[in-house]
Amino acid sequence: MCHGQATGRARARGWPRGRQTALLLALALVAAAEPARAAPLHCPAPEAAASSLAAIDARTRLDWIDRRLGATASRSSTWAWLWGSGIAASGVASLIAVPFVPTEQRVDWYASAISAGIGVLPFLLMPPRAIGDSNHLQRERQLAPATPTPQQLCPLLADAEARLTRGAEEQRQQQAWWVHAANLGFNLGVFLVLGLGYGHWTAGAINGGAGAVVGEAIILTRPTSSIDDLRSYRAGEFGPIGVRPWAFLRYSAKF
Repeated sequence: MCHGQATGRARARGWPRGRQTALLLALALVAAAEPARAAPLHCPAPEAAASSLAAIDARTRLDWIDRRLGATASRSSTWAWLWGSGIAASGVASLIAVPFVPTEQRVDWYASAISAGIGVLPFLLMPPRAIGDSNHLQRERQLAPATPTPQQLCPLLADAEARLTRGAEEQRQQQAWWVHAANLGFNLGVFLVLGLGYGHWTAGAINGGAGAVVGEAIILTRPTSSIDDLRSYRAGEFGPIGVRPWAFLRYSAKF
């Protein structure tokens, strides 16, 4: 509907001049905003992705990766904080108990504290990479222009795709058989040290058995949503951002 028709209808209805002016102003704003809509931007699809992915607006692709990385980072932070703080607390509790147990049993409690200290190290030294990748991507997007050109947007999208790929690969590796074997081997060593070294077979079984169970729980509850996210992204299937709390079962079952 053109401006003249709108004004003619307003006059036919007997609208006051003030309302006619407001109507014209509103139509002018709509007309001015129409050309401001950003044209679609397209970037190449990764080699392993479907060719149809390249037809999706690059901003839509980047937004989806950003949201997915953010969701995985949030769950990974919660996972790391809960397990890390819980293991640290158990180690501190073991040290607190040392003065109150018989001297010959203190080595058992020291072994428990040392095991807890070693168990905390991965959370401090090797946190899930989704946490850092999500923060990095958000910082880069804040520095990018509000209306980027393909030359500015495509490298940023390629970096986000690489981070999603590396995150999925890390999650696959953390569910591999050798991670389970390392956990069982470490706790078997605790059992043998207390049993063979001090003759404390019962305490060794308790320390080693509890450590193995906790270690398996840590491995199996580690967020693995980036594996599904990468598969969906490569297929161009941008579904809703949902929580998949049991996704790890499919991958841990390979062990």
